[in-house]
Amino acid sequence: MYMISAVLYFLTHHPIWSFLMILFFSFAMGILLLIWRNHVKWFFILPTVGFLAAIFNIFLTHYLNSLFLNAVGTEGTAIIVYAEETNSLYNDQYVWEYEVVLKTSDGQDVATSFTTMSASIYPLRNAILIPPKGEVFVARYVSGFERNILIMSDKSDYGKKWVINTDLKPVIKAEGQLATSPTNPKFISEYRLALQVFLEKHRDGPVSALMRRYEQKLEALEATERKLQP
Repeated sequence: MYMISAVLYFLTHHPIWSFLMILFFSFAMGILLLIWRNHVKWFFILPTVGFLAAIFNIFLTHYLNSLFLNAVGTEGTAIIVYAEETNSLYNDQYVWEYEVVLKTSDGQDVATSFTTMSASIYPLRNAILIPPKGEVFVARYVSGFERNILIMSDKSDYGKKWVINTDLKPVIKAEGQLATSPTNPKFISEYRLALQVFLEKHRDGPVSALMRRYEQKLEALEATERKLQP
């Protein structure tokens, strides 16, 4: 497994070199088949497949790496010890480089690194959730090649906070809507539903002041609805 991890690490962290190597290999195989077997069609098919594979590698290999490490990796902890903004841009945002120390399950310290573009994060989302510098987060790795790590965002404190803040948006929106007309039955109903969805999703999590406050608000809303019923 560590060999697969090493290959995925190279493909993920060196996209330009990987792109060139995949193209070179596909063209070389096409030429060899043309010379040895006189298969002209493969001279065109293999480079085309190689080009598509090279494009796939740039945009999707880090997702494949995430799925692989989540499936077979061992859990440890890691911390970003240094972060630096680069001059490169990705989606109109500057790419950052991160230096990381991984603590393996057997207590070994491993120095590694990743960038905004090469980071492998699980669960897979259309968002790059990098842990803040100096905060311990949960990571997965394969023994034998520990440099290739997977950031387990939803098992880490920063990721849990992000999930809660994301799930709170419909609640905050419904709360603001109700504030404009506190006796509007439709607004009360929408706020109640938003609270119910939020509380149900996070019911198995730790009991916090926020959860207790929203449970009390839900009880108050249900009482208000009963009063407004004819």
